[in-house]
Amino acid sequence: MGILEGDKVTKFFGGLAAVFDVDFDINKGEIVGLIGPNGAGKTTLFNMISGSLSTTGGEIRYRGKRISNLKPYQICKLGIARTFQSVKLFANISVFDHVFLGSICGTESRTKTADAQRKAATLLEMVGLSARKSDLARNLPLAEQKRLEVARALSTEPQVLLLDEVMAGLTATELTSFTTLIREIRNEGTTILLVEHVMQAIMDISDRIIVLHHGVKIAEGLPREIVTNKRVIEVYLGTDAYAEHQQP
Repeated sequence: MGILEGDKVTKFFGGLAAVFDVDFDINKGEIVGLIGPNGAGKTTLFNMISGSLSTTGGEIRYRGKRISNLKPYQICKLGIARTFQSVKLFANISVFDHVFLGSICGTESRTKTADAQRKAATLLEMVGLSARKSDLARNLPLAEQKRLEVARALSTEPQVLLLDEVMAGLTATELTSFTTLIREIRNEGTTILLVEHVMQAIMDISDRIIVLHHGVKIAEGLPREIVTNKRVIEVYLGTDAYAEHQQP
């Protein structure tokens, strides 16, 4: 049994199926990539897992317990946290307070102020933002805003972390640094499910990859299997990705 499972998860908007009969099984300690063309249903699936959207059908389970249609704060306190495709920070709150407030409000147990402060300082050190702790979130460049979102999510002590396009818009150097951070988070014991369009990055760090197209799962497997899957090449990766994979 995986730490996070979906059984025929479905979401209709009117008569349109944004996600249809999607099964998934995420094991503890994995990094699993979720890819597909724009409109494939990736973020919709994230929104159902995190409680931002209700499911139309099927079931989502965390540690064997049904979480479908729980409220976002309930799911967060159970142990699932997320970032957002478009960064959602409080512009006029300091970097430190973003993480401190997550530590105070985002966990099931009561946290003492001093403990929350220590945790916030540790997480900011982990994501490389200690020197920016007093800055307002609005004054951070994009890459650092994304790191702050990750730190805030981690402050709720998740067992599963959902990352929605955290590497979009980053430079090559920033990408390398971010993939290192994601591996470090996994090595600390957090299971990761991530949506990403930066193919080199997601192929490098994922243990497995799930592919959606028009809301339906069309493939699942190891990165080397996905990059050579004819259906995935046809609808998403293109022949250039296959050719790059074949290079020694």
